Amino acid sequence: MSDIPQSDSIHRDPTRRGVSPYSTREKIGRVLWSIVQRSLFHCSFHTWYGWRNGLLGIFGAKIASSARIRRTVMIECPWNLSVGEDTGIGDGVRLYCLGPVVVGARVTISQHAHICAGSHDYRLKSMPLLRPPIHIEDDVWIATDAFVGPNVTVGEGSILGARGVAFKSIAPWSIAMGNPAQVVKSRERPT
Repeated sequence: MSDIPQSDSIHRDPTRRGVSPYSTREKIGRVLWSIVQRSLFHCSFHTWYGWRNGLLGIFGAKIASSARIRRTVMIECPWNLSVGEDTGIGDGVRLYCLGPVVVGARVTISQHAHICAGSHDYRLKSMPLLRPPIHIEDDVWIATDAFVGPNVTVGEGSILGARGVAFKSIAPWSIAMGNPAQVVKSRERPT
């Protein structure tokens, strides 16, 4: 009898296949957000940044009032998103916020970039979901089609070039390019 799992503990173990890593609250939130995102968010006029910021705020995102998030941005789990002052997030950007995604002030995330705060632990047979954070510090530019992976910090003032792929953190005030992204030179602080 001792080898039989007690109660329903087998159903709560997120390392077992077939068991959802999401709480009931998260599941409901994701469904409600998907309805709002595909209707009120995506169908809003292209300059209605305050409207979209407000919708995100209702779902727990921390968005500065001066942030400019385009209507075609795709956001997963907005309650894990924080965006600073004067930040612009371009058309077609994917913010996959399974874990916390913190975007600083005066950041530009260009069209079709992908910020991915989610992965799986491949070392385990069940491949459980991981939700490591991403930090994009102040004055950063993530260029078109770039990818920022889980557990990465993009340092203050740095640039990740077009189609660059960052699986490791990028030092402050540097320019990184390629796949995997490598620092190619330093960036001088703007005057």
